Amino acid sequence: MNLPNKITLTRIFMIPVFVAIFFLDGILPYNYAIAAVVFALAAFTDFIDGYIARKHKLVTNLGKFLDPIADKVLVSTAMMLLLTMPWMFWHKNMNDALYITYAVCVCVIMARELIISAFRQIAATNGLVLAAEKLGKYKTACQDVSIVVFLVAADLTGTAFNVIFGVACVLFALATILTVWSGISYVVKNKQVLKDA
Repeated sequence: MNLPNKITLTRIFMIPVFVAIFFLDGILPYNYAIAAVVFALAAFTDFIDGYIARKHKLVTNLGKFLDPIADKVLVSTAMMLLLTMPWMFWHKNMNDALYITYAVCVCVIMARELIISAFRQIAATNGLVLAAEKLGKYKTACQDVSIVVFLVAADLTGTAFNVIFGVACVLFALATILTVWSGISYVVKNKQVLKDA
């Protein structure tokens, strides 16, 4: 197994560590901030393994299979975990509206990922390899950063929480928009796949 694939596996193994730290609230001080660091490191390995694989020509079929799965599982897990924190989204003037909005956005993002994964699978059965788009990379980066900021906000109170949480909400809204936009763009640019299906 080459280095990029080992890094990808490391990202997968970091997911249960991230989950465990997330649930240590009341046991481990600043557990959400620590979880944010673990998540950020795991997300960064997504850039590292791809960079090394391309630069040193170490791209393998195993890597092509594992890398997107590791990324999707990491992000999906984090978004789902944030759903266990409705208190963070509650606002006296909005009640549960913000929490419901976040939940809907999570559903939209996960649906997009499933649709694009199925789309790529259809292409693969026809012998086509669809390249990733820059827009897709931007949405992934925006998702990752918004999750980190949400986690950091969870350990804050007062004005600091309001400011950081507000930034996280804006970033996540942008991530949702980019997710939908990149998904539509991806399908439109590769619409031949549907014609050949």
